[in-house]
Amino acid sequence: KVAIKGIERELICPACKELFTHPLILPCQHNVCHKCVKEILFAFEDSFADGGSESSNQSSPRIRISASSMDRIDRINRSGIKRNSLTPRSTLFPCPGCQRDIDLGERGINGLFRNFTLETIVERYRQAARAAIAITCDFCKPPPQESTKSCMDCSASYCNECFKMHHPWGTVKAQHEYVGPTTNFRPKILMCPEHEMERVNMYCEICRRPVCHLCKLGGGHANHRVTTMSTAYKTLKEKLSKDIEYLISKESQVKAHITQLDLLLKETECNSERAKQEASQSFEKLYHVLEEKKSAALRAIETSKNIRLEKLQTQVEEYQGLLENNGLVGYAQEVLKETDPSCFVQTAKQLHVRIQKATESLKSFRPAAESTFEDFVVDTAKQEDILGDLSFHSNGLEIPEINEEQSRMYNKALICWECPGKTDSADIYVLEYHKLNREDESVTWQKTEVCGKSKVLSDLDDDSSYAFRVRGYKGSICSPWSREVILHTPPAPVFSFLFDDKCGYNNEHLQLNPRRTSVESRAGFPLLLGSERLQVGCYTTLDYIIGDTGIAKGKHFWAFHVEAYSYLVKVGVVPSNKIQKLFHNTHDVTSPRYEQDSGHDSGSEDAFFDSSQPCTLVTLGMKKFFIPATPAAPKDPASRILPLPSCLGICLDCDRGRVGFYDAGRMKCLYECEVDCSGIMYPAFALMGGAAVHLEEAVTAKYREYHNNI
Repeated sequence: KVAIKGIERELICPACKELFTHPLILPCQHNVCHKCVKEILFAFEDSFADGGSESSNQSSPRIRISASSMDRIDRINRSGIKRNSLTPRSTLFPCPGCQRDIDLGERGINGLFRNFTLETIVERYRQAARAAIAITCDFCKPPPQESTKSCMDCSASYCNECFKMHHPWGTVKAQHEYVGPTTNFRPKILMCPEHEMERVNMYCEICRRPVCHLCKLGGGHANHRVTTMSTAYKTLKEKLSKDIEYLISKESQVKAHITQLDLLLKETECNSERAKQEASQSFEKLYHVLEEKKSAALRAIETSKNIRLEKLQTQVEEYQGLLENNGLVGYAQEVLKETDPSCFVQTAKQLHVRIQKATESLKSFRPAAESTFEDFVVDTAKQEDILGDLSFHSNGLEIPEINEEQSRMYNKALICWECPGKTDSADIYVLEYHKLNREDESVTWQKTEVCGKSKVLSDLDDDSSYAFRVRGYKGSICSPWSREVILHTPPAPVFSFLFDDKCGYNNEHLQLNPRRTSVESRAGFPLLLGSERLQVGCYTTLDYIIGDTGIAKGKHFWAFHVEAYSYLVKVGVVPSNKIQKLFHNTHDVTSPRYEQDSGHDSGSEDAFFDSSQPCTLVTLGMKKFFIPATPAAPKDPASRILPLPSCLGICLDCDRGRVGFYDAGRMKCLYECEVDCSGIMYPAFALMGGAAVHLEEAVTAKYREYHNNI
């Protein structure tokens, strides 16, 4: 690539990489050719229709939509928005200059100004570059003559004869403004793109663009700070002139910096060659080690082969001797021909021993050597992993640390990390994770590249444990791996619901937020008026609220937060056939055995009280979690009181008829019991006094960015 020098660098469109043609000024103050803007918007519309696929941009190879814009396309497509038009109607424009999505407003392209100043400068540059090429007359018959002037009102170039013909004396055209030959025709008055019959006479300091008086009176700039065009012209020209004078006065400093940069270019070339040589030497050492290991392994295999072949060959020869008239059998047959007893006995004794051994070996045949070489398989799995991690390690690149407090495992996994020095020294991060499985000894890490410091994963299994680690990369240099962190997924798919603001909702005592994800009990004046009518031994009832969605079958999990200041909160599930009883139950706080007129302190009434409850609930409050008093629970009351987790979860298994209460941060079950799931089950909550419950927010692709903005 040839470096663009001089002023030409400022005259190149960031989209087509060519000189500007009818440039438009975007709201972000970058300039793009009018044709390029239309092509990008057409490609953007095609991406909406094709679901953001990569093939949708193949028609315009010079136009490239940023990754953030493609993410926006995916989100809009998932929301069900459809766009069908022969003209680009998208108000979202991915600027090729700053790589950000720019909102063009309701008028789209029609609301953009042409940059006539830049257009004029480009025309001067072109004329200087093609000084030898003349501009021809637009009205001459072929061959056209060289033009002598251009009419700014007609936007055309003429030779002397054609100009007189089309601008006769005594007509309106004779008053047209003409200049020297040019191809850049700009209007005399800059008109407002939103109000086409109005000229711009003011400058909006908020939007940094010219506006007309209608824009200021009732348009999109009504409440913006504006100034007169002459004042803006004078102010901006003074600022620009001062800045240019300052840069010109620092010419010697700029030249010194250029000299320093030239030296750095040369040093970079030399240092890169030196680094290449050192890297080559390091790999040559590895090649040498591998060659030595390879040669040793091949020699060992060859030696073992020769030993085995020798043993097998000897065994073959021994068995060949057992054939008739051959070897040992042939020799024994010849001995049998001996008629002298003394001589026969002398030879036959030893021969008989050999024959017996041959007979036994024949009965229990076993090869003298194995033919397989399974013991000589080279296991390079660990070495391959090590070589896969082979990179340029740098002490200057900080080791990232996974933040377990900010990381979440819910409907999806949100993994967050940070650098100890709080500096973003890495260009990109690589996050690896794998599922923990005791049966599978081999570990296969799944890898994903991340540009930021968080990643949302959606391909994890329920009720599983995963190990995570992350490292940073800056170019080809990488940091060591972070400490592995083990996180647990929910025991079942996440169930989404909101608080029901209709069924039994008491708006005098309970207050919902607009999104219906938080509920708070208001222990205010109405509660005091209610307690004024109560006598000794009576207790205020709980205020119940349920979820707006029920569960008929399957296994589901949901999580929520209980504020630390909460005095009394009950959470659990309720069947649909007992909801009415739930909201009209008057004995939902405590047993009457402590009342003054009860007459006794028996525990038998507790059993009746527990069995009469219309729903399955556990009690929370005062930063404690209370395990219900059941026959299976510990008898010591102190052992049934646990610290209240920061996030609680409930897992309902309708198929098994069981409900579990979890510490959602560690996904640890605190208490589990049977529940009647004969009807549709609803999440149930009860509050008394000062208390608040917040439903856990689902993890989305923009969850981390949203909370950072907050």
